[in-house]
Amino acid sequence: MANLRDIRNRINSVENTQQVTRAMKMVAAAKLRRAQERIFRTRPYAFKLRELVEHLKDELDPTSHELFPPRESVDGALVIVVTADRGLAGAFNSNVIKRAEQAIEDRYARLRKQGALWMLCVGRKGHEHFAKRDYQLVGDYRNIFDDLSFDIGKSVAEHAIEGYLQGLWDEVQIVYNEFKNTISQNRIVEPLIPIPDERFATPVMEEEFNGFSTSDVSKEVDYIFEPGPRALLDELVPRFLHYQVWRALLESNAAEQGARMVAMDNATSNAEELLEDLRLEYNRARQDAITTEILEITSGAEALESGR
Repeated sequence: MANLRDIRNRINSVENTQQVTRAMKMVAAAKLRRAQERIFRTRPYAFKLRELVEHLKDELDPTSHELFPPRESVDGALVIVVTADRGLAGAFNSNVIKRAEQAIEDRYARLRKQGALWMLCVGRKGHEHFAKRDYQLVGDYRNIFDDLSFDIGKSVAEHAIEGYLQGLWDEVQIVYNEFKNTISQNRIVEPLIPIPDERFATPVMEEEFNGFSTSDVSKEVDYIFEPGPRALLDELVPRFLHYQVWRALLESNAAEQGARMVAMDNATSNAEELLEDLRLEYNRARQDAITTEILEITSGAEALESGR
């Protein structure tokens, strides 16, 4: 059995760790509230923008914009993976990385063998993971979540659009954690470019906005577009992609803070359970030490009595 000093040291160490995890939980909770406010403000605009682009697309030839028609063959692909910059968030990072690897295995295994698969990793954890495994990385978006801004999402989207127009890749997909609630996330693989014909809806979209389908009434309305459907489409399509990436970054950020808050809460609870066990062990060791001392005193007294 460990001596009393060792047990006291372990108790002090666990108490210090518990204070850290409790503080990290409170910080994550504060960040989560701010992240939730941002994503709840962004979602309606991003979804309505998607609806408007689809309505404009219906007014024109589906091939009228270069980001609409799918390529005849997919000879290159870009996968955008959104992770966190830090750990201590449970399985948050590993889950989205596994989802990305599964999507690559299912759809782009041939392209990876041919060297025609590129990865754009937003967040340090994903960047380091795929760099160690010799994936082709483009861009460097590490350590961006401490000062997350719309310009970062716009930059990521522009990077994807530029490579697509240059013919470097024929498809772009984005993998991220969608914020569902504080304790759970949805791991999403969303087609980004070309803009799919069928409306893509995540579980949260379907639940909160009923699939974001345009109502029959809105489909029957004959809109007058100024300066015209094509000019509006040229302006709105890039903005639509900017906002889809921006929304994905906000979803991931909110999901990360929720995952970290839960992880730190579990760590704090586990520390308390460990402290209870250590205190019990300490009390038992202390009782054993006292009993041993009493026995030694009694034995000494008996020895003195017998020696007279």
